[in-house]
Amino acid sequence: MAYYFRTFREYPEITIIIKLSGRIGVYMKSLMFFSTLFLCGILFAQNFPSLEPSPEVYAYAEKLSRTASASYWRDLAETALWASSVNTGNQTGAYLEMITGVVNVLASDPNLPSDTKARGEYLLFYMHKNFLKSYSERQTRLDELLRSGRYNCVSSAVFYMILSLSLGLDADGVMTKDHAFATINTGRELIDVETTNMYGFDPGNRKEFQDSFGKATGFAYVPAKNYRDRTAINPPELVSLILSNRIAELELRNDFYNAVPLSINREALLSKNNRTEHNSFFEDPHKDMMTRLFNYGAWLIKTGKDDDALAWAEYAGKVFPDEKTWQDFIYAAANNRAVRLIRARKIAEARAGLEAVKERLSADNYKTLDGMVLEAELAEQVNGIKNSGDVEAALSRIGSEWERIPEKSREELRSTAVLKEVERLGKTKDWLGAIAWIEAAVGQYGSNRLFENALRTLRQNRAGEIHNGFAALYNKRDYNGAKAFVEKALEEYPGNRQLEEDLKLVEQTLARQ
Repeated sequence: MAYYFRTFREYPEITIIIKLSGRIGVYMKSLMFFSTLFLCGILFAQNFPSLEPSPEVYAYAEKLSRTASASYWRDLAETALWASSVNTGNQTGAYLEMITGVVNVLASDPNLPSDTKARGEYLLFYMHKNFLKSYSERQTRLDELLRSGRYNCVSSAVFYMILSLSLGLDADGVMTKDHAFATINTGRELIDVETTNMYGFDPGNRKEFQDSFGKATGFAYVPAKNYRDRTAINPPELVSLILSNRIAELELRNDFYNAVPLSINREALLSKNNRTEHNSFFEDPHKDMMTRLFNYGAWLIKTGKDDDALAWAEYAGKVFPDEKTWQDFIYAAANNRAVRLIRARKIAEARAGLEAVKERLSADNYKTLDGMVLEAELAEQVNGIKNSGDVEAALSRIGSEWERIPEKSREELRSTAVLKEVERLGKTKDWLGAIAWIEAAVGQYGSNRLFENALRTLRQNRAGEIHNGFAALYNKRDYNGAKAFVEKALEEYPGNRQLEEDLKLVEQTLARQ
């Protein structure tokens, strides 16, 4: 007869949700998504993504805040190239010279209309005739557009924005759930410009645009009056979508490491140029950056790098504090590390790891994890019981730690320790001793299902032992001895069916003599 505690119960790991950055120009996707002493995060810093913005980003942010500057279009172009990852002086200079050449050609073009609306439409035709060769859903970079003619909604809208500003047009951007385009303000009306299509100027009034547009990109035009489905954004915010798309591409490849610096640069770029009311389309850049920080940490947890995840929280949390979210993150990482060590039967390491991060956990979170590790420690102790001394030691510890043990496991742990002694006594068939032990436990702790089942089994075993004694006397034809034996047994177990049948049998036998 054996009783076993559910040793090392299946403690749940905490699932971290990885929120993928929305890629503009591509349909949005989402994905769900923790010996072991904690080491100070600073020791790991060299292996973590940089938390410092690129040195030049604040200069770009400052330039883009000067909207009245005559060279604003050039500043926007230079920033867009930087956002596209063109990061050497020679490369930037070459692309800027190319864009400047286009601006000069347009400015001197004798066919360029003077009327604002006509000029905006002419520019869109010019771009498609000379630069925009093939739509590519993921091609968000300005340098690639200039080099190969491949474009998507963001890269084409940014290019249109740069050229329209150079021509004196009042241009802005628009974004929807998964799309971006431009607008031109003529002073009398605000005109949408769907830059992915040659016929995309004022698309709501163009039959031919609607026909070819669906085939070209698969996106549905969002009318200007549908304000809930579109958000106006300024030129720097439109350029920042290049970074957003690059972040999304990295995260879809599980490259959360390199997504972090881009998100930091995007937040810094918009530090002086974020005018849009934040919503589900254009999230607060700081909040979006924090999501990328947590995504990298979640990836560390998901891939089992628990120590690195905790060190990342220490390192990044000091630079970008967010008490509640980092606390949730630390709790998840500490929980998952403890769970994995417990499953691997490394209970001492689980305890050491938890105590190492105790000061970084809230009182409630530490209490929860402490209870989980303590439960595993006690389960290990209970299942290792070999003698009466071990039983007494386990019961003593359970009693002293009672309030720390998770409530759902208290009775089970204590009952299992009690039943370990029953198991030991049962091996020697000391049923009376085992029954006395259980009855004493019931008197001390109260009855429960495990004790009741054990007592029932022990009494059945004892009754069976008595029956075997009766049978031995009966088979020897010592009927009077057998009768006396079973009558005494019924005093111990009144109403036992087997013993009552034994008494009836022996009485019938004696009556026939």
